[in-house]
Amino acid sequence: MIRVLLAEDMRILREALAGLLRLEADLDVVAEVEHGDAIVPAALEHRPDVAVIDIQLPGMDGLDAAARLRERLPSCRALILTAIGRPANLRRGIAAEVAGFMLKDAGPDELVSAIRTVAAGGRVLDPQLAYAALGAAGSPLSEREADVLRLTARGATPREVAGQLHLTYGTVRNYLASAVTKLHARNRVDAIRIATEAGWL
Repeated sequence: MIRVLLAEDMRILREALAGLLRLEADLDVVAEVEHGDAIVPAALEHRPDVAVIDIQLPGMDGLDAAARLRERLPSCRALILTAIGRPANLRRGIAAEVAGFMLKDAGPDELVSAIRTVAAGGRVLDPQLAYAALGAAGSPLSEREADVLRLTARGATPREVAGQLHLTYGTVRNYLASAVTKLHARNRVDAIRIATEAGWL
């Protein structure tokens, strides 16, 4: 029997998934949680073999929770569900040693098969996600442009960025302007969004 933990914040979807999995003779849903922070405590209590985790959860996101789960309960393997295939998330998942990535629009049979594969020690990667990751272009940003955008994303003003990176205020403004241009962004906020979603920061 494969013991499964479900982490999904939308109640109707969580209950539908649980109902679907309980129809399988070899699957037992032992825990259902709606917050990322609840994953590790529930896993330590119920000792699942596989945790099916939505990537976007309140509290702690699914990838951070999967990384923490890996540290606290290595025997439980994480299968991430995502609605959007971002290469940056795939890279974070690989770093967290998740066992699988599936798109939420996958069929029920595919999910059940993925859980069995992951429980058996295998890995699962949705082909669409793999293709998106392989097709993702490298960053057009220089190392300094990325540094400036990263600090700006954390809320630092251009003057604060200049102080932290030992640059002049004008140089920081130039780096921000060139990053906006290279990313074909509307402004620095848009540039931060584009670079973050692409996994360049």
